[in-house]
Amino acid sequence: MTHRLILALILASLPIAGSAERIALTPVQVTDWKAVYGRIETRNRVPARARIGGTLTELQVTEGDMVAEGQLLAVIVDQKLGFQLSALEAQKIAIAAQLANAQAEVRRGEDLLKQGVTTVQRLDALRTQADVLAGQVSALEAQMDVTRQSQTEGQVLAPAAGRVLAVPVAKGAVILPGEAIATLAVGGSFLRLSVPERLASSLNEGDEIQIENGAVAGTGRLAKVYPLIENGRVTADVEVEALPDRFVDARVLVRLPVGSHAALVVPHSALATRSGLDFVGVETPSGVSLRTVVPGLHFTQDGVAQVEILSGLVAGDRILTVAPTAAQTATGGDHE
Repeated sequence: MTHRLILALILASLPIAGSAERIALTPVQVTDWKAVYGRIETRNRVPARARIGGTLTELQVTEGDMVAEGQLLAVIVDQKLGFQLSALEAQKIAIAAQLANAQAEVRRGEDLLKQGVTTVQRLDALRTQADVLAGQVSALEAQMDVTRQSQTEGQVLAPAAGRVLAVPVAKGAVILPGEAIATLAVGGSFLRLSVPERLASSLNEGDEIQIENGAVAGTGRLAKVYPLIENGRVTADVEVEALPDRFVDARVLVRLPVGSHAALVVPHSALATRSGLDFVGVETPSGVSLRTVVPGLHFTQDGVAQVEILSGLVAGDRILTVAPTAAQTATGGDHE
């Protein structure tokens, strides 16, 4: 049995050839994609810093924890503040006693002035001394309030809601004022790309980006292209809905549109594959014939799987949109 006879039997047995839709091929513009890696980054990295120096006595968070704004992260204790408060309290008691004595002297001076025993100048001096002592008491009270406020500032609070990225300190460590106790990721996350500069002219804000990375797979939007080129690469940011932020700086495979070219495209359903060869049913004046083709890029357009045909078809060919199922069995036999 010859190969031509086998092919004739195939075409004669096609049950779908009459019902499949026929379309005439015309070149269409196909987007060229460039695969690059992006990194998941947080919008803001906010450090939770110590406002006073001292010893870290409590540490209530660790890497990966979610925290709310104002949540207590750690407690720093400076024992010197307690001693300062005690010293100020003792000074206040001493000056308060002097103030009470000065106020008593003022009252006695007023009584003596009524009796004509003392002078107005002497009474004014007593009143001035009492006012000075009262001012010293007020100053000490203000210093005590400052010390108490410093004690409360030993509580390190979360500056914003987010995820804890790093905790570079340990319980019992000596902390300096301004030192970071934890670093928080706040404000959500986005993808940051580093693209070779030869592709910079093809990047446009608003372009759709394909993402191919497991749970993150989908599409995104090119939100910003930075004008500064460093080390031959351009930085760009991609907005992605519901982008997970569990792992910051994780690498994600994305595809960027970098151009387009004219190509012949057929529905994926039009292909029949057998023994490593791909066939498409083509309508000819003498009927339907199978033509061997070389497929290229596979992509989805308007929800339909499409395949670019590199060779085997020409513009104007009328093809079947559904592959002949019988061809997959018959073309698999040995040719004599």
